[in-house]
Amino acid sequence: MTDFIGLPKAEVHIHIEGCFEADDVIANCEAAGIPLRAPRDRLFEAHDLKGFLEMLDWLCGTFRTREQLATTAYKFAQRMGRSGVRYADVIVNPTHWPHWHKDIAGMIDAFDAGFAAAEQDGHPPVGLCVSLLRTQSAAEAIELVELLGDIRHRRVVALSVDGNEAAAGRTGPRFAEAFRRAGAAGLRRTVHAGESSGPEGVRDAIDLLGADRIDHGVRAIEDPELVDLLARKQIALGICPVSNLALGVYRSLADHPIDALRKAGVPVSINTDDPSLLDTTLEASYAACAEAFAWDDETIRQLAATSVQASYADPALKARILTDLADWRS
Repeated sequence: MTDFIGLPKAEVHIHIEGCFEADDVIANCEAAGIPLRAPRDRLFEAHDLKGFLEMLDWLCGTFRTREQLATTAYKFAQRMGRSGVRYADVIVNPTHWPHWHKDIAGMIDAFDAGFAAAEQDGHPPVGLCVSLLRTQSAAEAIELVELLGDIRHRRVVALSVDGNEAAAGRTGPRFAEAFRRAGAAGLRRTVHAGESSGPEGVRDAIDLLGADRIDHGVRAIEDPELVDLLARKQIALGICPVSNLALGVYRSLADHPIDALRKAGVPVSINTDDPSLLDTTLEASYAACAEAFAWDDETIRQLAATSVQASYADPALKARILTDLADWRS
């Protein structure tokens, strides 16, 4: 049986908002006198992307202290370690966190404290991708980028944008200037696209937002010229197969285009998106895809290598992980 936990790899498309533990959320509610949105066994239940995002807002609204954020960050790094992840880029979207809207710098500091403590204890290092929400304005986007530029926090590696593409409509032109400024400030740029939108969202991410990595991107498969562009430019897709099935983008792994994209030369990696809320792990996602597409060890190794190469880890850490990966045997 293939050891997907022992496989040296990175996770590059995962939201901290999707990694909460039910016990922590319940403790937050008890401390602040917040009524539960649902019984414990249905606390993370949502039936579509709109309901999913509303649930995230409620969950994040229960986090009100620096200690709660630091604990969440520490437990995130622990979760990564249990799955054999050597480095993770985690997305945080400040719009979901109502008690931190006016103190984003403080929120970043609190997360940083938890990540730093975890790394000191031997858990994997984590980079923070701070995300815009698609419904924000161009001015709000620029304001966030200016804040990130002012504080220049060592934990922040990238600007991101996420949210419901289908509901928000085309947003590439709105955020183009913010992403241009982010690039000029030395931030990497990762963009959710090609999930609830079609391939046009992926094209906008490349042409208008300068994306060096795309979160999801699966619906690029509907445009052969776009697939060729992704392969030619080697723009990596952070694909989350289990999430795509849970949220109805595809009906089954047999219908999922991850293997077709891989075979077309597009750099693809396997990720979990929101593992607590979807009740999955990274090793389970690897195992399900390996079975569905009959991947051999060398293909699995290539996918893990792509996850490392597409990550925002520093070059020395990437080199160490890739050396270990070359020695991996299932």
